[in-house]
Amino acid sequence: MKIALHDSDRTRFPNLPLMKLSAWHRTQKDAVERFIPLMNDSYDRVYSSKVFSFTAEEPNLPRGVIRGGTGYGIGSDLPDEIEHIMPDYSLYPGFKASLGFTTRGCIRSCPWCVVPGKEGKIHAHAELEEFLRPDCRDVVLMDNNILAHEHGIMQLERSITRNLRIDCNQGLDARLIAADDALAHLLSRVHWLKSIRLACDHKSQMPAVEAAVKAIRRHGNKQYNFSCYVLVQDVDDALERVEFLRALKVDPFAQPYREPGSKALPAKHLRDFARWVNHKAIFKTVPWTEYRRSAA
Repeated sequence: MKIALHDSDRTRFPNLPLMKLSAWHRTQKDAVERFIPLMNDSYDRVYSSKVFSFTAEEPNLPRGVIRGGTGYGIGSDLPDEIEHIMPDYSLYPGFKASLGFTTRGCIRSCPWCVVPGKEGKIHAHAELEEFLRPDCRDVVLMDNNILAHEHGIMQLERSITRNLRIDCNQGLDARLIAADDALAHLLSRVHWLKSIRLACDHKSQMPAVEAAVKAIRRHGNKQYNFSCYVLVQDVDDALERVEFLRALKVDPFAQPYREPGSKALPAKHLRDFARWVNHKAIFKTVPWTEYRRSAA
């Protein structure tokens, strides 16, 4: 069979389900390639995967295309034999790290998040070795709340002994770190690929973020690089959190709120605020009040 894989989102980040589909079909001796619209008639099967519901639909996909991923709905999981296969990293040759989940689900029920509905309560999913490519120290973990399950914590401990460099790219739950000093100690020992990522989606999380950052710094006796996701629904509220993070020497990353399932862009004032925060040359030199006037 000739298989085509279509990455609907077309971001710079790899689509993990497509990498697993590619690996599985190659074990079946199928020919696998990235989707090319002009070659439509030559494919026996086409898969399209997308993460974001707001991604525009590809107009040139053939009839019978198999669609999957959160962007198409929450009921499109891969079969276990494909879900637990080593990804085909050759599909994204520019991406050099290993990529996967050690846990699925979450203990939280944030109203903007699809994870509880899609993955349910947090549970163990895979060992690091399931997706760890040979001779590679760098690992990107996509777990939604890795610290909320003993299996995820164990994988972080094992990463230390294996001298792996970790990026928890969905962020760590500061509330769990603030409540458990042993977690702060563990995180101070992890070899971080980029920054230690946290989240501060509303003001009630500010004390936990501060306690988590200070505890990790105390155990490691150094500053570390911290970054923090900031959900932006109200600019004044988000500004307070952003300035709090700035004072804490934590790098904020603003994410303007978008209605779940909506294809519309976030409101302009939310996008303006996010651009001010995320464009670091501007953020470090131009006050928000001044930037807001220029963006109006």
